[in-house]
Amino acid sequence: MDLKIVTIENKKDEKFLRTPTDEVNLEKEDKDELRELIKSMRKTMVEDDGAGLSANQVGLNKKLFVAQIPDENGKPKFYAVINPEITKKSSETEIMNEGCLSLPNVVGPGKRPYKITLEGKDIEGKDIKIKAWGFLARVFQHETDHLNGKLFIDKAEETFKIDELTEDKTDVI
Repeated sequence: MDLKIVTIENKKDEKFLRTPTDEVNLEKEDKDELRELIKSMRKTMVEDDGAGLSANQVGLNKKLFVAQIPDENGKPKFYAVINPEITKKSSETEIMNEGCLSLPNVVGPGKRPYKITLEGKDIEGKDIKIKAWGFLARVFQHETDHLNGKLFIDKAEETFKIDELTEDKTDVI
């Protein structure tokens, strides 16, 4: 399954990205098709150097995302979360730069909670509960926002085109 990243460069696609996705009904979904979709999303995310990818970013109206972040030993840890919901957020926040596969060559600093608890389902319908902090928490929040029709530029303090960054703004990347 070849997937194409939906970007905001087209107004129709931007409207789609800004529309909340529908929950996945795991009782009605074909598990083999869902496994193939998750595998294809992971491949697309890795090939495009992303840390996460939501289903609406590949044109699908499904509340599902994948993410792959190195663990403390540098080994890639893969996540696939269906119907994710952030159930807890710390009052402690962190400002960090974000980018997005659906907004090519755009980055910007934004403030998000440093720690979160994410709940959802795995492909078998089992409950998932993940406590995340730092970069992983940011990726989970970014992808969950996508599924709720929100883009990082909506909360970024400012944004920059990557090719327009000057030396005095190198800390932005």
